Amino acid sequence: MSDADADQSSDGASTTEEILADDGTPWYRQYLRDHRVHVLTVVALAAYPPVYAALESSPVSGEVVALLPEVQTMVAVLYFGLFAMSFDFISGYTGYLSFGHAAFYGTGAYLTVLIANGKLVTTLPVVGTVLTPQTPFMLSLVLAGLAGAVLALVIGSVSFRLSGVYFAMITLGFSQVLYVFVRNWDFVSDAPRDGVAVTGRTTGFEIGVPAVDSLNVAVGVLLGDSLSLFGGAIELSATEVSFYAIGAVVLVSYLILQRVVHSPFGRVMVAIRENEERARAVGYDTYRYKLGAFAISGFFAGVAGSLFAAFRQSVTPENGFYFLVAGDALLASIIGGFGTLVGPLYGRLFEESVQEFLSKSGAGGGLLPWLEANVPSGLLQAELFDGLTVAEAIDTFLNGHAELYVGVMFVLFVLYVPNGLLGTVRDRAGGTLAEAGIPALRRWFR
Repeated sequence: MSDADADQSSDGASTTEEILADDGTPWYRQYLRDHRVHVLTVVALAAYPPVYAALESSPVSGEVVALLPEVQTMVAVLYFGLFAMSFDFISGYTGYLSFGHAAFYGTGAYLTVLIANGKLVTTLPVVGTVLTPQTPFMLSLVLAGLAGAVLALVIGSVSFRLSGVYFAMITLGFSQVLYVFVRNWDFVSDAPRDGVAVTGRTTGFEIGVPAVDSLNVAVGVLLGDSLSLFGGAIELSATEVSFYAIGAVVLVSYLILQRVVHSPFGRVMVAIRENEERARAVGYDTYRYKLGAFAISGFFAGVAGSLFAAFRQSVTPENGFYFLVAGDALLASIIGGFGTLVGPLYGRLFEESVQEFLSKSGAGGGLLPWLEANVPSGLLQAELFDGLTVAEAIDTFLNGHAELYVGVMFVLFVLYVPNGLLGTVRDRAGGTLAEAGIPALRRWFR
């Protein structure tokens, strides 16, 4: 055998070794085994709509409606969870709090609606007319992400010359400037303060493979597709189809963000968070790394905003650009776990569950409607103090006051669970759940 043949054989052997684990298992099986907690989480989320529907028709339907969030609420958890993850990507992994992160979310949402309404139709040389109302939503989704990334580069190029509270405040300032601008921009709509809705469409925004009708589904509560699968054995409502379609985009986005976090680039991000001066001293251009991380974060915030607009078919300055939108992402990150990436999704789910449990009747269930249906009326009408009945006390101090108790829980989390839900579980498990695996969870729950 010649030297060249020997080298080729050696390369082939090394390639074989790379795609096999130490025990000879193919790489994809090893990957699934190492990430079985992630797989179980995805399976659990995928099973939520049919499980919820089954429980809703069971003898415990009252308890299900009162305790578990509706599927429509879960859709909102998914797209806002992606926004919160993008916030955690920059704030949790570099330590720079972006209080103006709503700027990227709102940009993605508004861009999607403006394209759909034909407000941005443009004619380019060679290419022709682009950004028409017929533009595939998947292209609009990518453009929304790119718009968020470009805006992040612009804002970050100025903001990252500062640090600490000054960085947080200047990003907040940029966001508020855009908020005020959009509220008074007549180009958006005749009443820009009231926002803008998608007009002239008879179908929802389609998620899937562009130009392949069989691989696309429309999302939205009113204009979304409903599907009948396996000869009618499985019926999916428009909300359930939206849940799976938007969930697929969120899953892909999460996997990309996770890959970045575990790459050398992500290691530098963590080094900046831990000690930026030391990272700079060993030769890293921390300014460029922070700017790159901010652009990635802005991209996925724009994608989340685009998903929000696609599902809601409208957007307003208050739910797009207002600084409290970023505040909700901060709340979700602290409850779920700062610097955990997926923790903000769980934090948002926890918050929405509390919101629905303490909501009024007709808003996803609620505590008082459940008590009225299951507790003897005599007990509810029992007097507690000076004519105040049990039902009135619950209605006055609990039902409809979810924001108050979410705020209380936020304070408690900051004081007693500073690492959040997922961060605390990781601490008890001795590492990330993907690394520690199921045995660590068993030890933790003993």
